[in-house]
Amino acid sequence: MIRLLALLGATTISFSAVFIRLADLSASTMAFFRPAYALPGLMVLGVLTRHGDERTPRERGLTLLAGALMGLAFTFWNYAIAGIGAGAATVLGNTQVVFVGLAAWLLYGERPNNLALVAVPVVFAGVALTTGLGRPDAYGSAPIAGAAWGLGNALVYTSFLLLFRTVNRARRFPGPILLDASLGAAVATLLVGVATDPGFSLVFRWPAHGWLILLALGPQTVGWLLILTALPRLPALETSVMLLVQPILTVVWGRLLFQETLSAVQIGGVLLVLLGVLALNLRGSVRRPPAADPGG
Repeated sequence: MIRLLALLGATTISFSAVFIRLADLSASTMAFFRPAYALPGLMVLGVLTRHGDERTPRERGLTLLAGALMGLAFTFWNYAIAGIGAGAATVLGNTQVVFVGLAAWLLYGERPNNLALVAVPVVFAGVALTTGLGRPDAYGSAPIAGAAWGLGNALVYTSFLLLFRTVNRARRFPGPILLDASLGAAVATLLVGVATDPGFSLVFRWPAHGWLILLALGPQTVGWLLILTALPRLPALETSVMLLVQPILTVVWGRLLFQETLSAVQIGGVLLVLLGVLALNLRGSVRRPPAADPGG
């Protein structure tokens, strides 16, 4: 049952980029309404599960801050989708596993293992190929800029993950946690949109906002609740495979729904990124500490 929930969650969030493409509003507008439309339902869920929320005020504040980083990552990702398409932008977002490993090395002195020394260059070579290398057959209105936004999304999302995991470990009720994170994302994207995006708008438009409501209720709420519930209860191997279901399916949806026909070079880049990310998810990117000597 847990595996089914994880698969359903990964499949649900694989439609995130699809709804973004269908809404077709400014990047900041979509980044704001994605968590904003999710807030009413999450507030109801938060009230129903508030007795299971054991976080301190400081932890809640840090969760709000983590949500702000998540909102910024949404904005970057929306720009990546506009530049290079739903599928490739989602694959590039999964390079966050590389940045998590690099952060662990820089911040905590966790040295990369031999696999990471091979996989990380493979991932970044894949990223370079995903841009299309300036070739005329490259897919996307701005593939190089789209790839840069995709890497920016991965980098900011890494900051979100590091903070989110630090303050929300071993929690049984994901509803209140997702509520605070979504609230932080909504506030941050509202401020960023007003300050930086001339196209930012709070005006309701149909059917664009219909797609954003589906995004908020589906991937943002149901999808993430399923993932936050199921993945901590799965073995690491199955978790790694489940996490790659999303980008793979998004590539499929992009091809079927929007005729996102990547060039041969870009397809090779996507495959290299997925291969490197899978390897790092399966084996980790840092050296394991040596086992303690029981006789010492």
